Formats: sequence, structure tokens, C-alpha cells
Amino acid sequence: MNTANNSIVYVLLAIILVFLIVLCYLVYRLWESGKAKKRIEEKFDFLEMKVGNLQLETLESKLNPHLFKNILNSIQSHAYQTYFALDKLANVLDYILYESQKKFVSPKEEIQFALNLIEINKIKVSPLFDLKVKTKVNEDEKLYEQNLLAPLISIDLIENAFKHADLQSADAFISVLFEFKDNCFYLTVSNKISEKKALKKERSGIGAATLEQRLKIIYKNQFKLDKFVENDIYIAHLKINLLEYKNQMFTA
Repeated sequence: MNTANNSIVYVLLAIILVFLIVLCYLVYRLWESGKAKKRIEEKFDFLEMKVGNLQLETLESKLNPHLFKNILNSIQSHAYQTYFALDKLANVLDYILYESQKKFVSPKEEIQFALNLIEINKIKVSPLFDLKVKTKVNEDEKLYEQNLLAPLISIDLIENAFKHADLQSADAFISVLFEFKDNCFYLTVSNKISEKKALKKERSGIGAATLEQRLKIIYKNQFKLDKFVENDIYIAHLKINLLEYKNQMFTA
């Protein structure tokens, strides 16, 4: 009887031992799988960053010549204002050639660039045209002069307004509002929509196609871009939370 009991005990011990060995093996394989998964995720993140940077460089290389061509077309169409326009163009070109090559500029620099760009676009319209440009800036905020804003981020919304605005009707207008508050950059552009369709040009629309792509690549979930129409008025509103973006950079 004791022999039978001993045999049962030995069998149970053997089963337990085998179970422990299998369990240890499974835990080891799970640990190895976790390490492999982490290595794959790190490689994927690295490739995603490389692709994002490549896309951004490609988009920006298309963007700058397109902007320069539009500016020259504006000046050419109204030669009588060439001297004034060339003065503003010099400032714009300095920004394009030097500042826009940087990964980031300050909100102060980008707003000043955009104001010069608006002055050049003004030669397209009559002096009586209702063009409102306002800036509401809290210059005391610490991020206003820090390089956190992507250069040329404001041009698409502004140029789109001049391209599609109704410049002939009595109630036509373009409104541009720059704001910097709570360490956020805001740009709101609105215009009365023209009943005439804008003339389509070959290779046009590059800016419209790239703006949101640039924002997604650079700022991910720290921006909001809304475009909508109300009562024949086209409104575009951009918000970039630079404080959250800066915090995200340091915690990444």
C-alpha cells in the first residue's frame, strides 16, 4: 500500500516538475516576444520619423518656389506700385531665403512676414476695397519670441482669400486676424466668395494641398484647422497650441 502511495506521489511530483518547466519556458518566450515587439516598435517609430521628415522637406521644397512665383505675378500685374511692392518683396525674400530654411521661427517673425505678404497682395485690389488686417498679440508671453512655429505656415490661408474673394461687389471684403494668447498662435481669415470661378493654373493649389500635411507632420494633435462657409463667406481658422507642443517635445 505504501509503495502504491509513493508511486502516486512520484507521479504527481513529476507532473508538477514538468508543469513548472513548461511554465518557465512560456514565461521566457513571452519575455522574448515582448523584447522583439519593442525592437520592432522602435524601428517603426524611427522609420516613421524619417518618412515624416522626408515628406516635410519635400513639401517645403515645393512651397517656397510656388510662393515666390505668386508674389512676382502680383507685382507684374500692377507695375505702377512696383517700388512699394519691391520694398515689401525684399523683406519677404529675406524671410524665404534665410528664416524659412530654419525648422522653426518665432510667432513674431511669422506674423511680420505675413503682414508684408498682405501688403504685396494689396496691389491686386482697389484702394477702396474693404481689407481688414488686425493683430491681437500679448508680447509678454514667453513663447512669442521663441522658435516654435513652422515658417510660412500662414501663407496658404492668406493667399487663398485673395485668390477666391469677390473683389467687385459692393459688400466684398477680406479679413485677416492674427492672435497670440495663452501661448497659442491663431490665424483667422475670411472673405466673401466670388461667384466667378477662380482661373485654374497648371500646378496650382500646392499650398492648399500641403498646409494640413505640414501641420499633421509637425504638430500632430496640437493644432486645429477649420474651414467652412457661412452666408457666402468663407472662413478659415487655424490654432496651434505652442505650449503643449513644446511640452510634448520635451516629454517625447
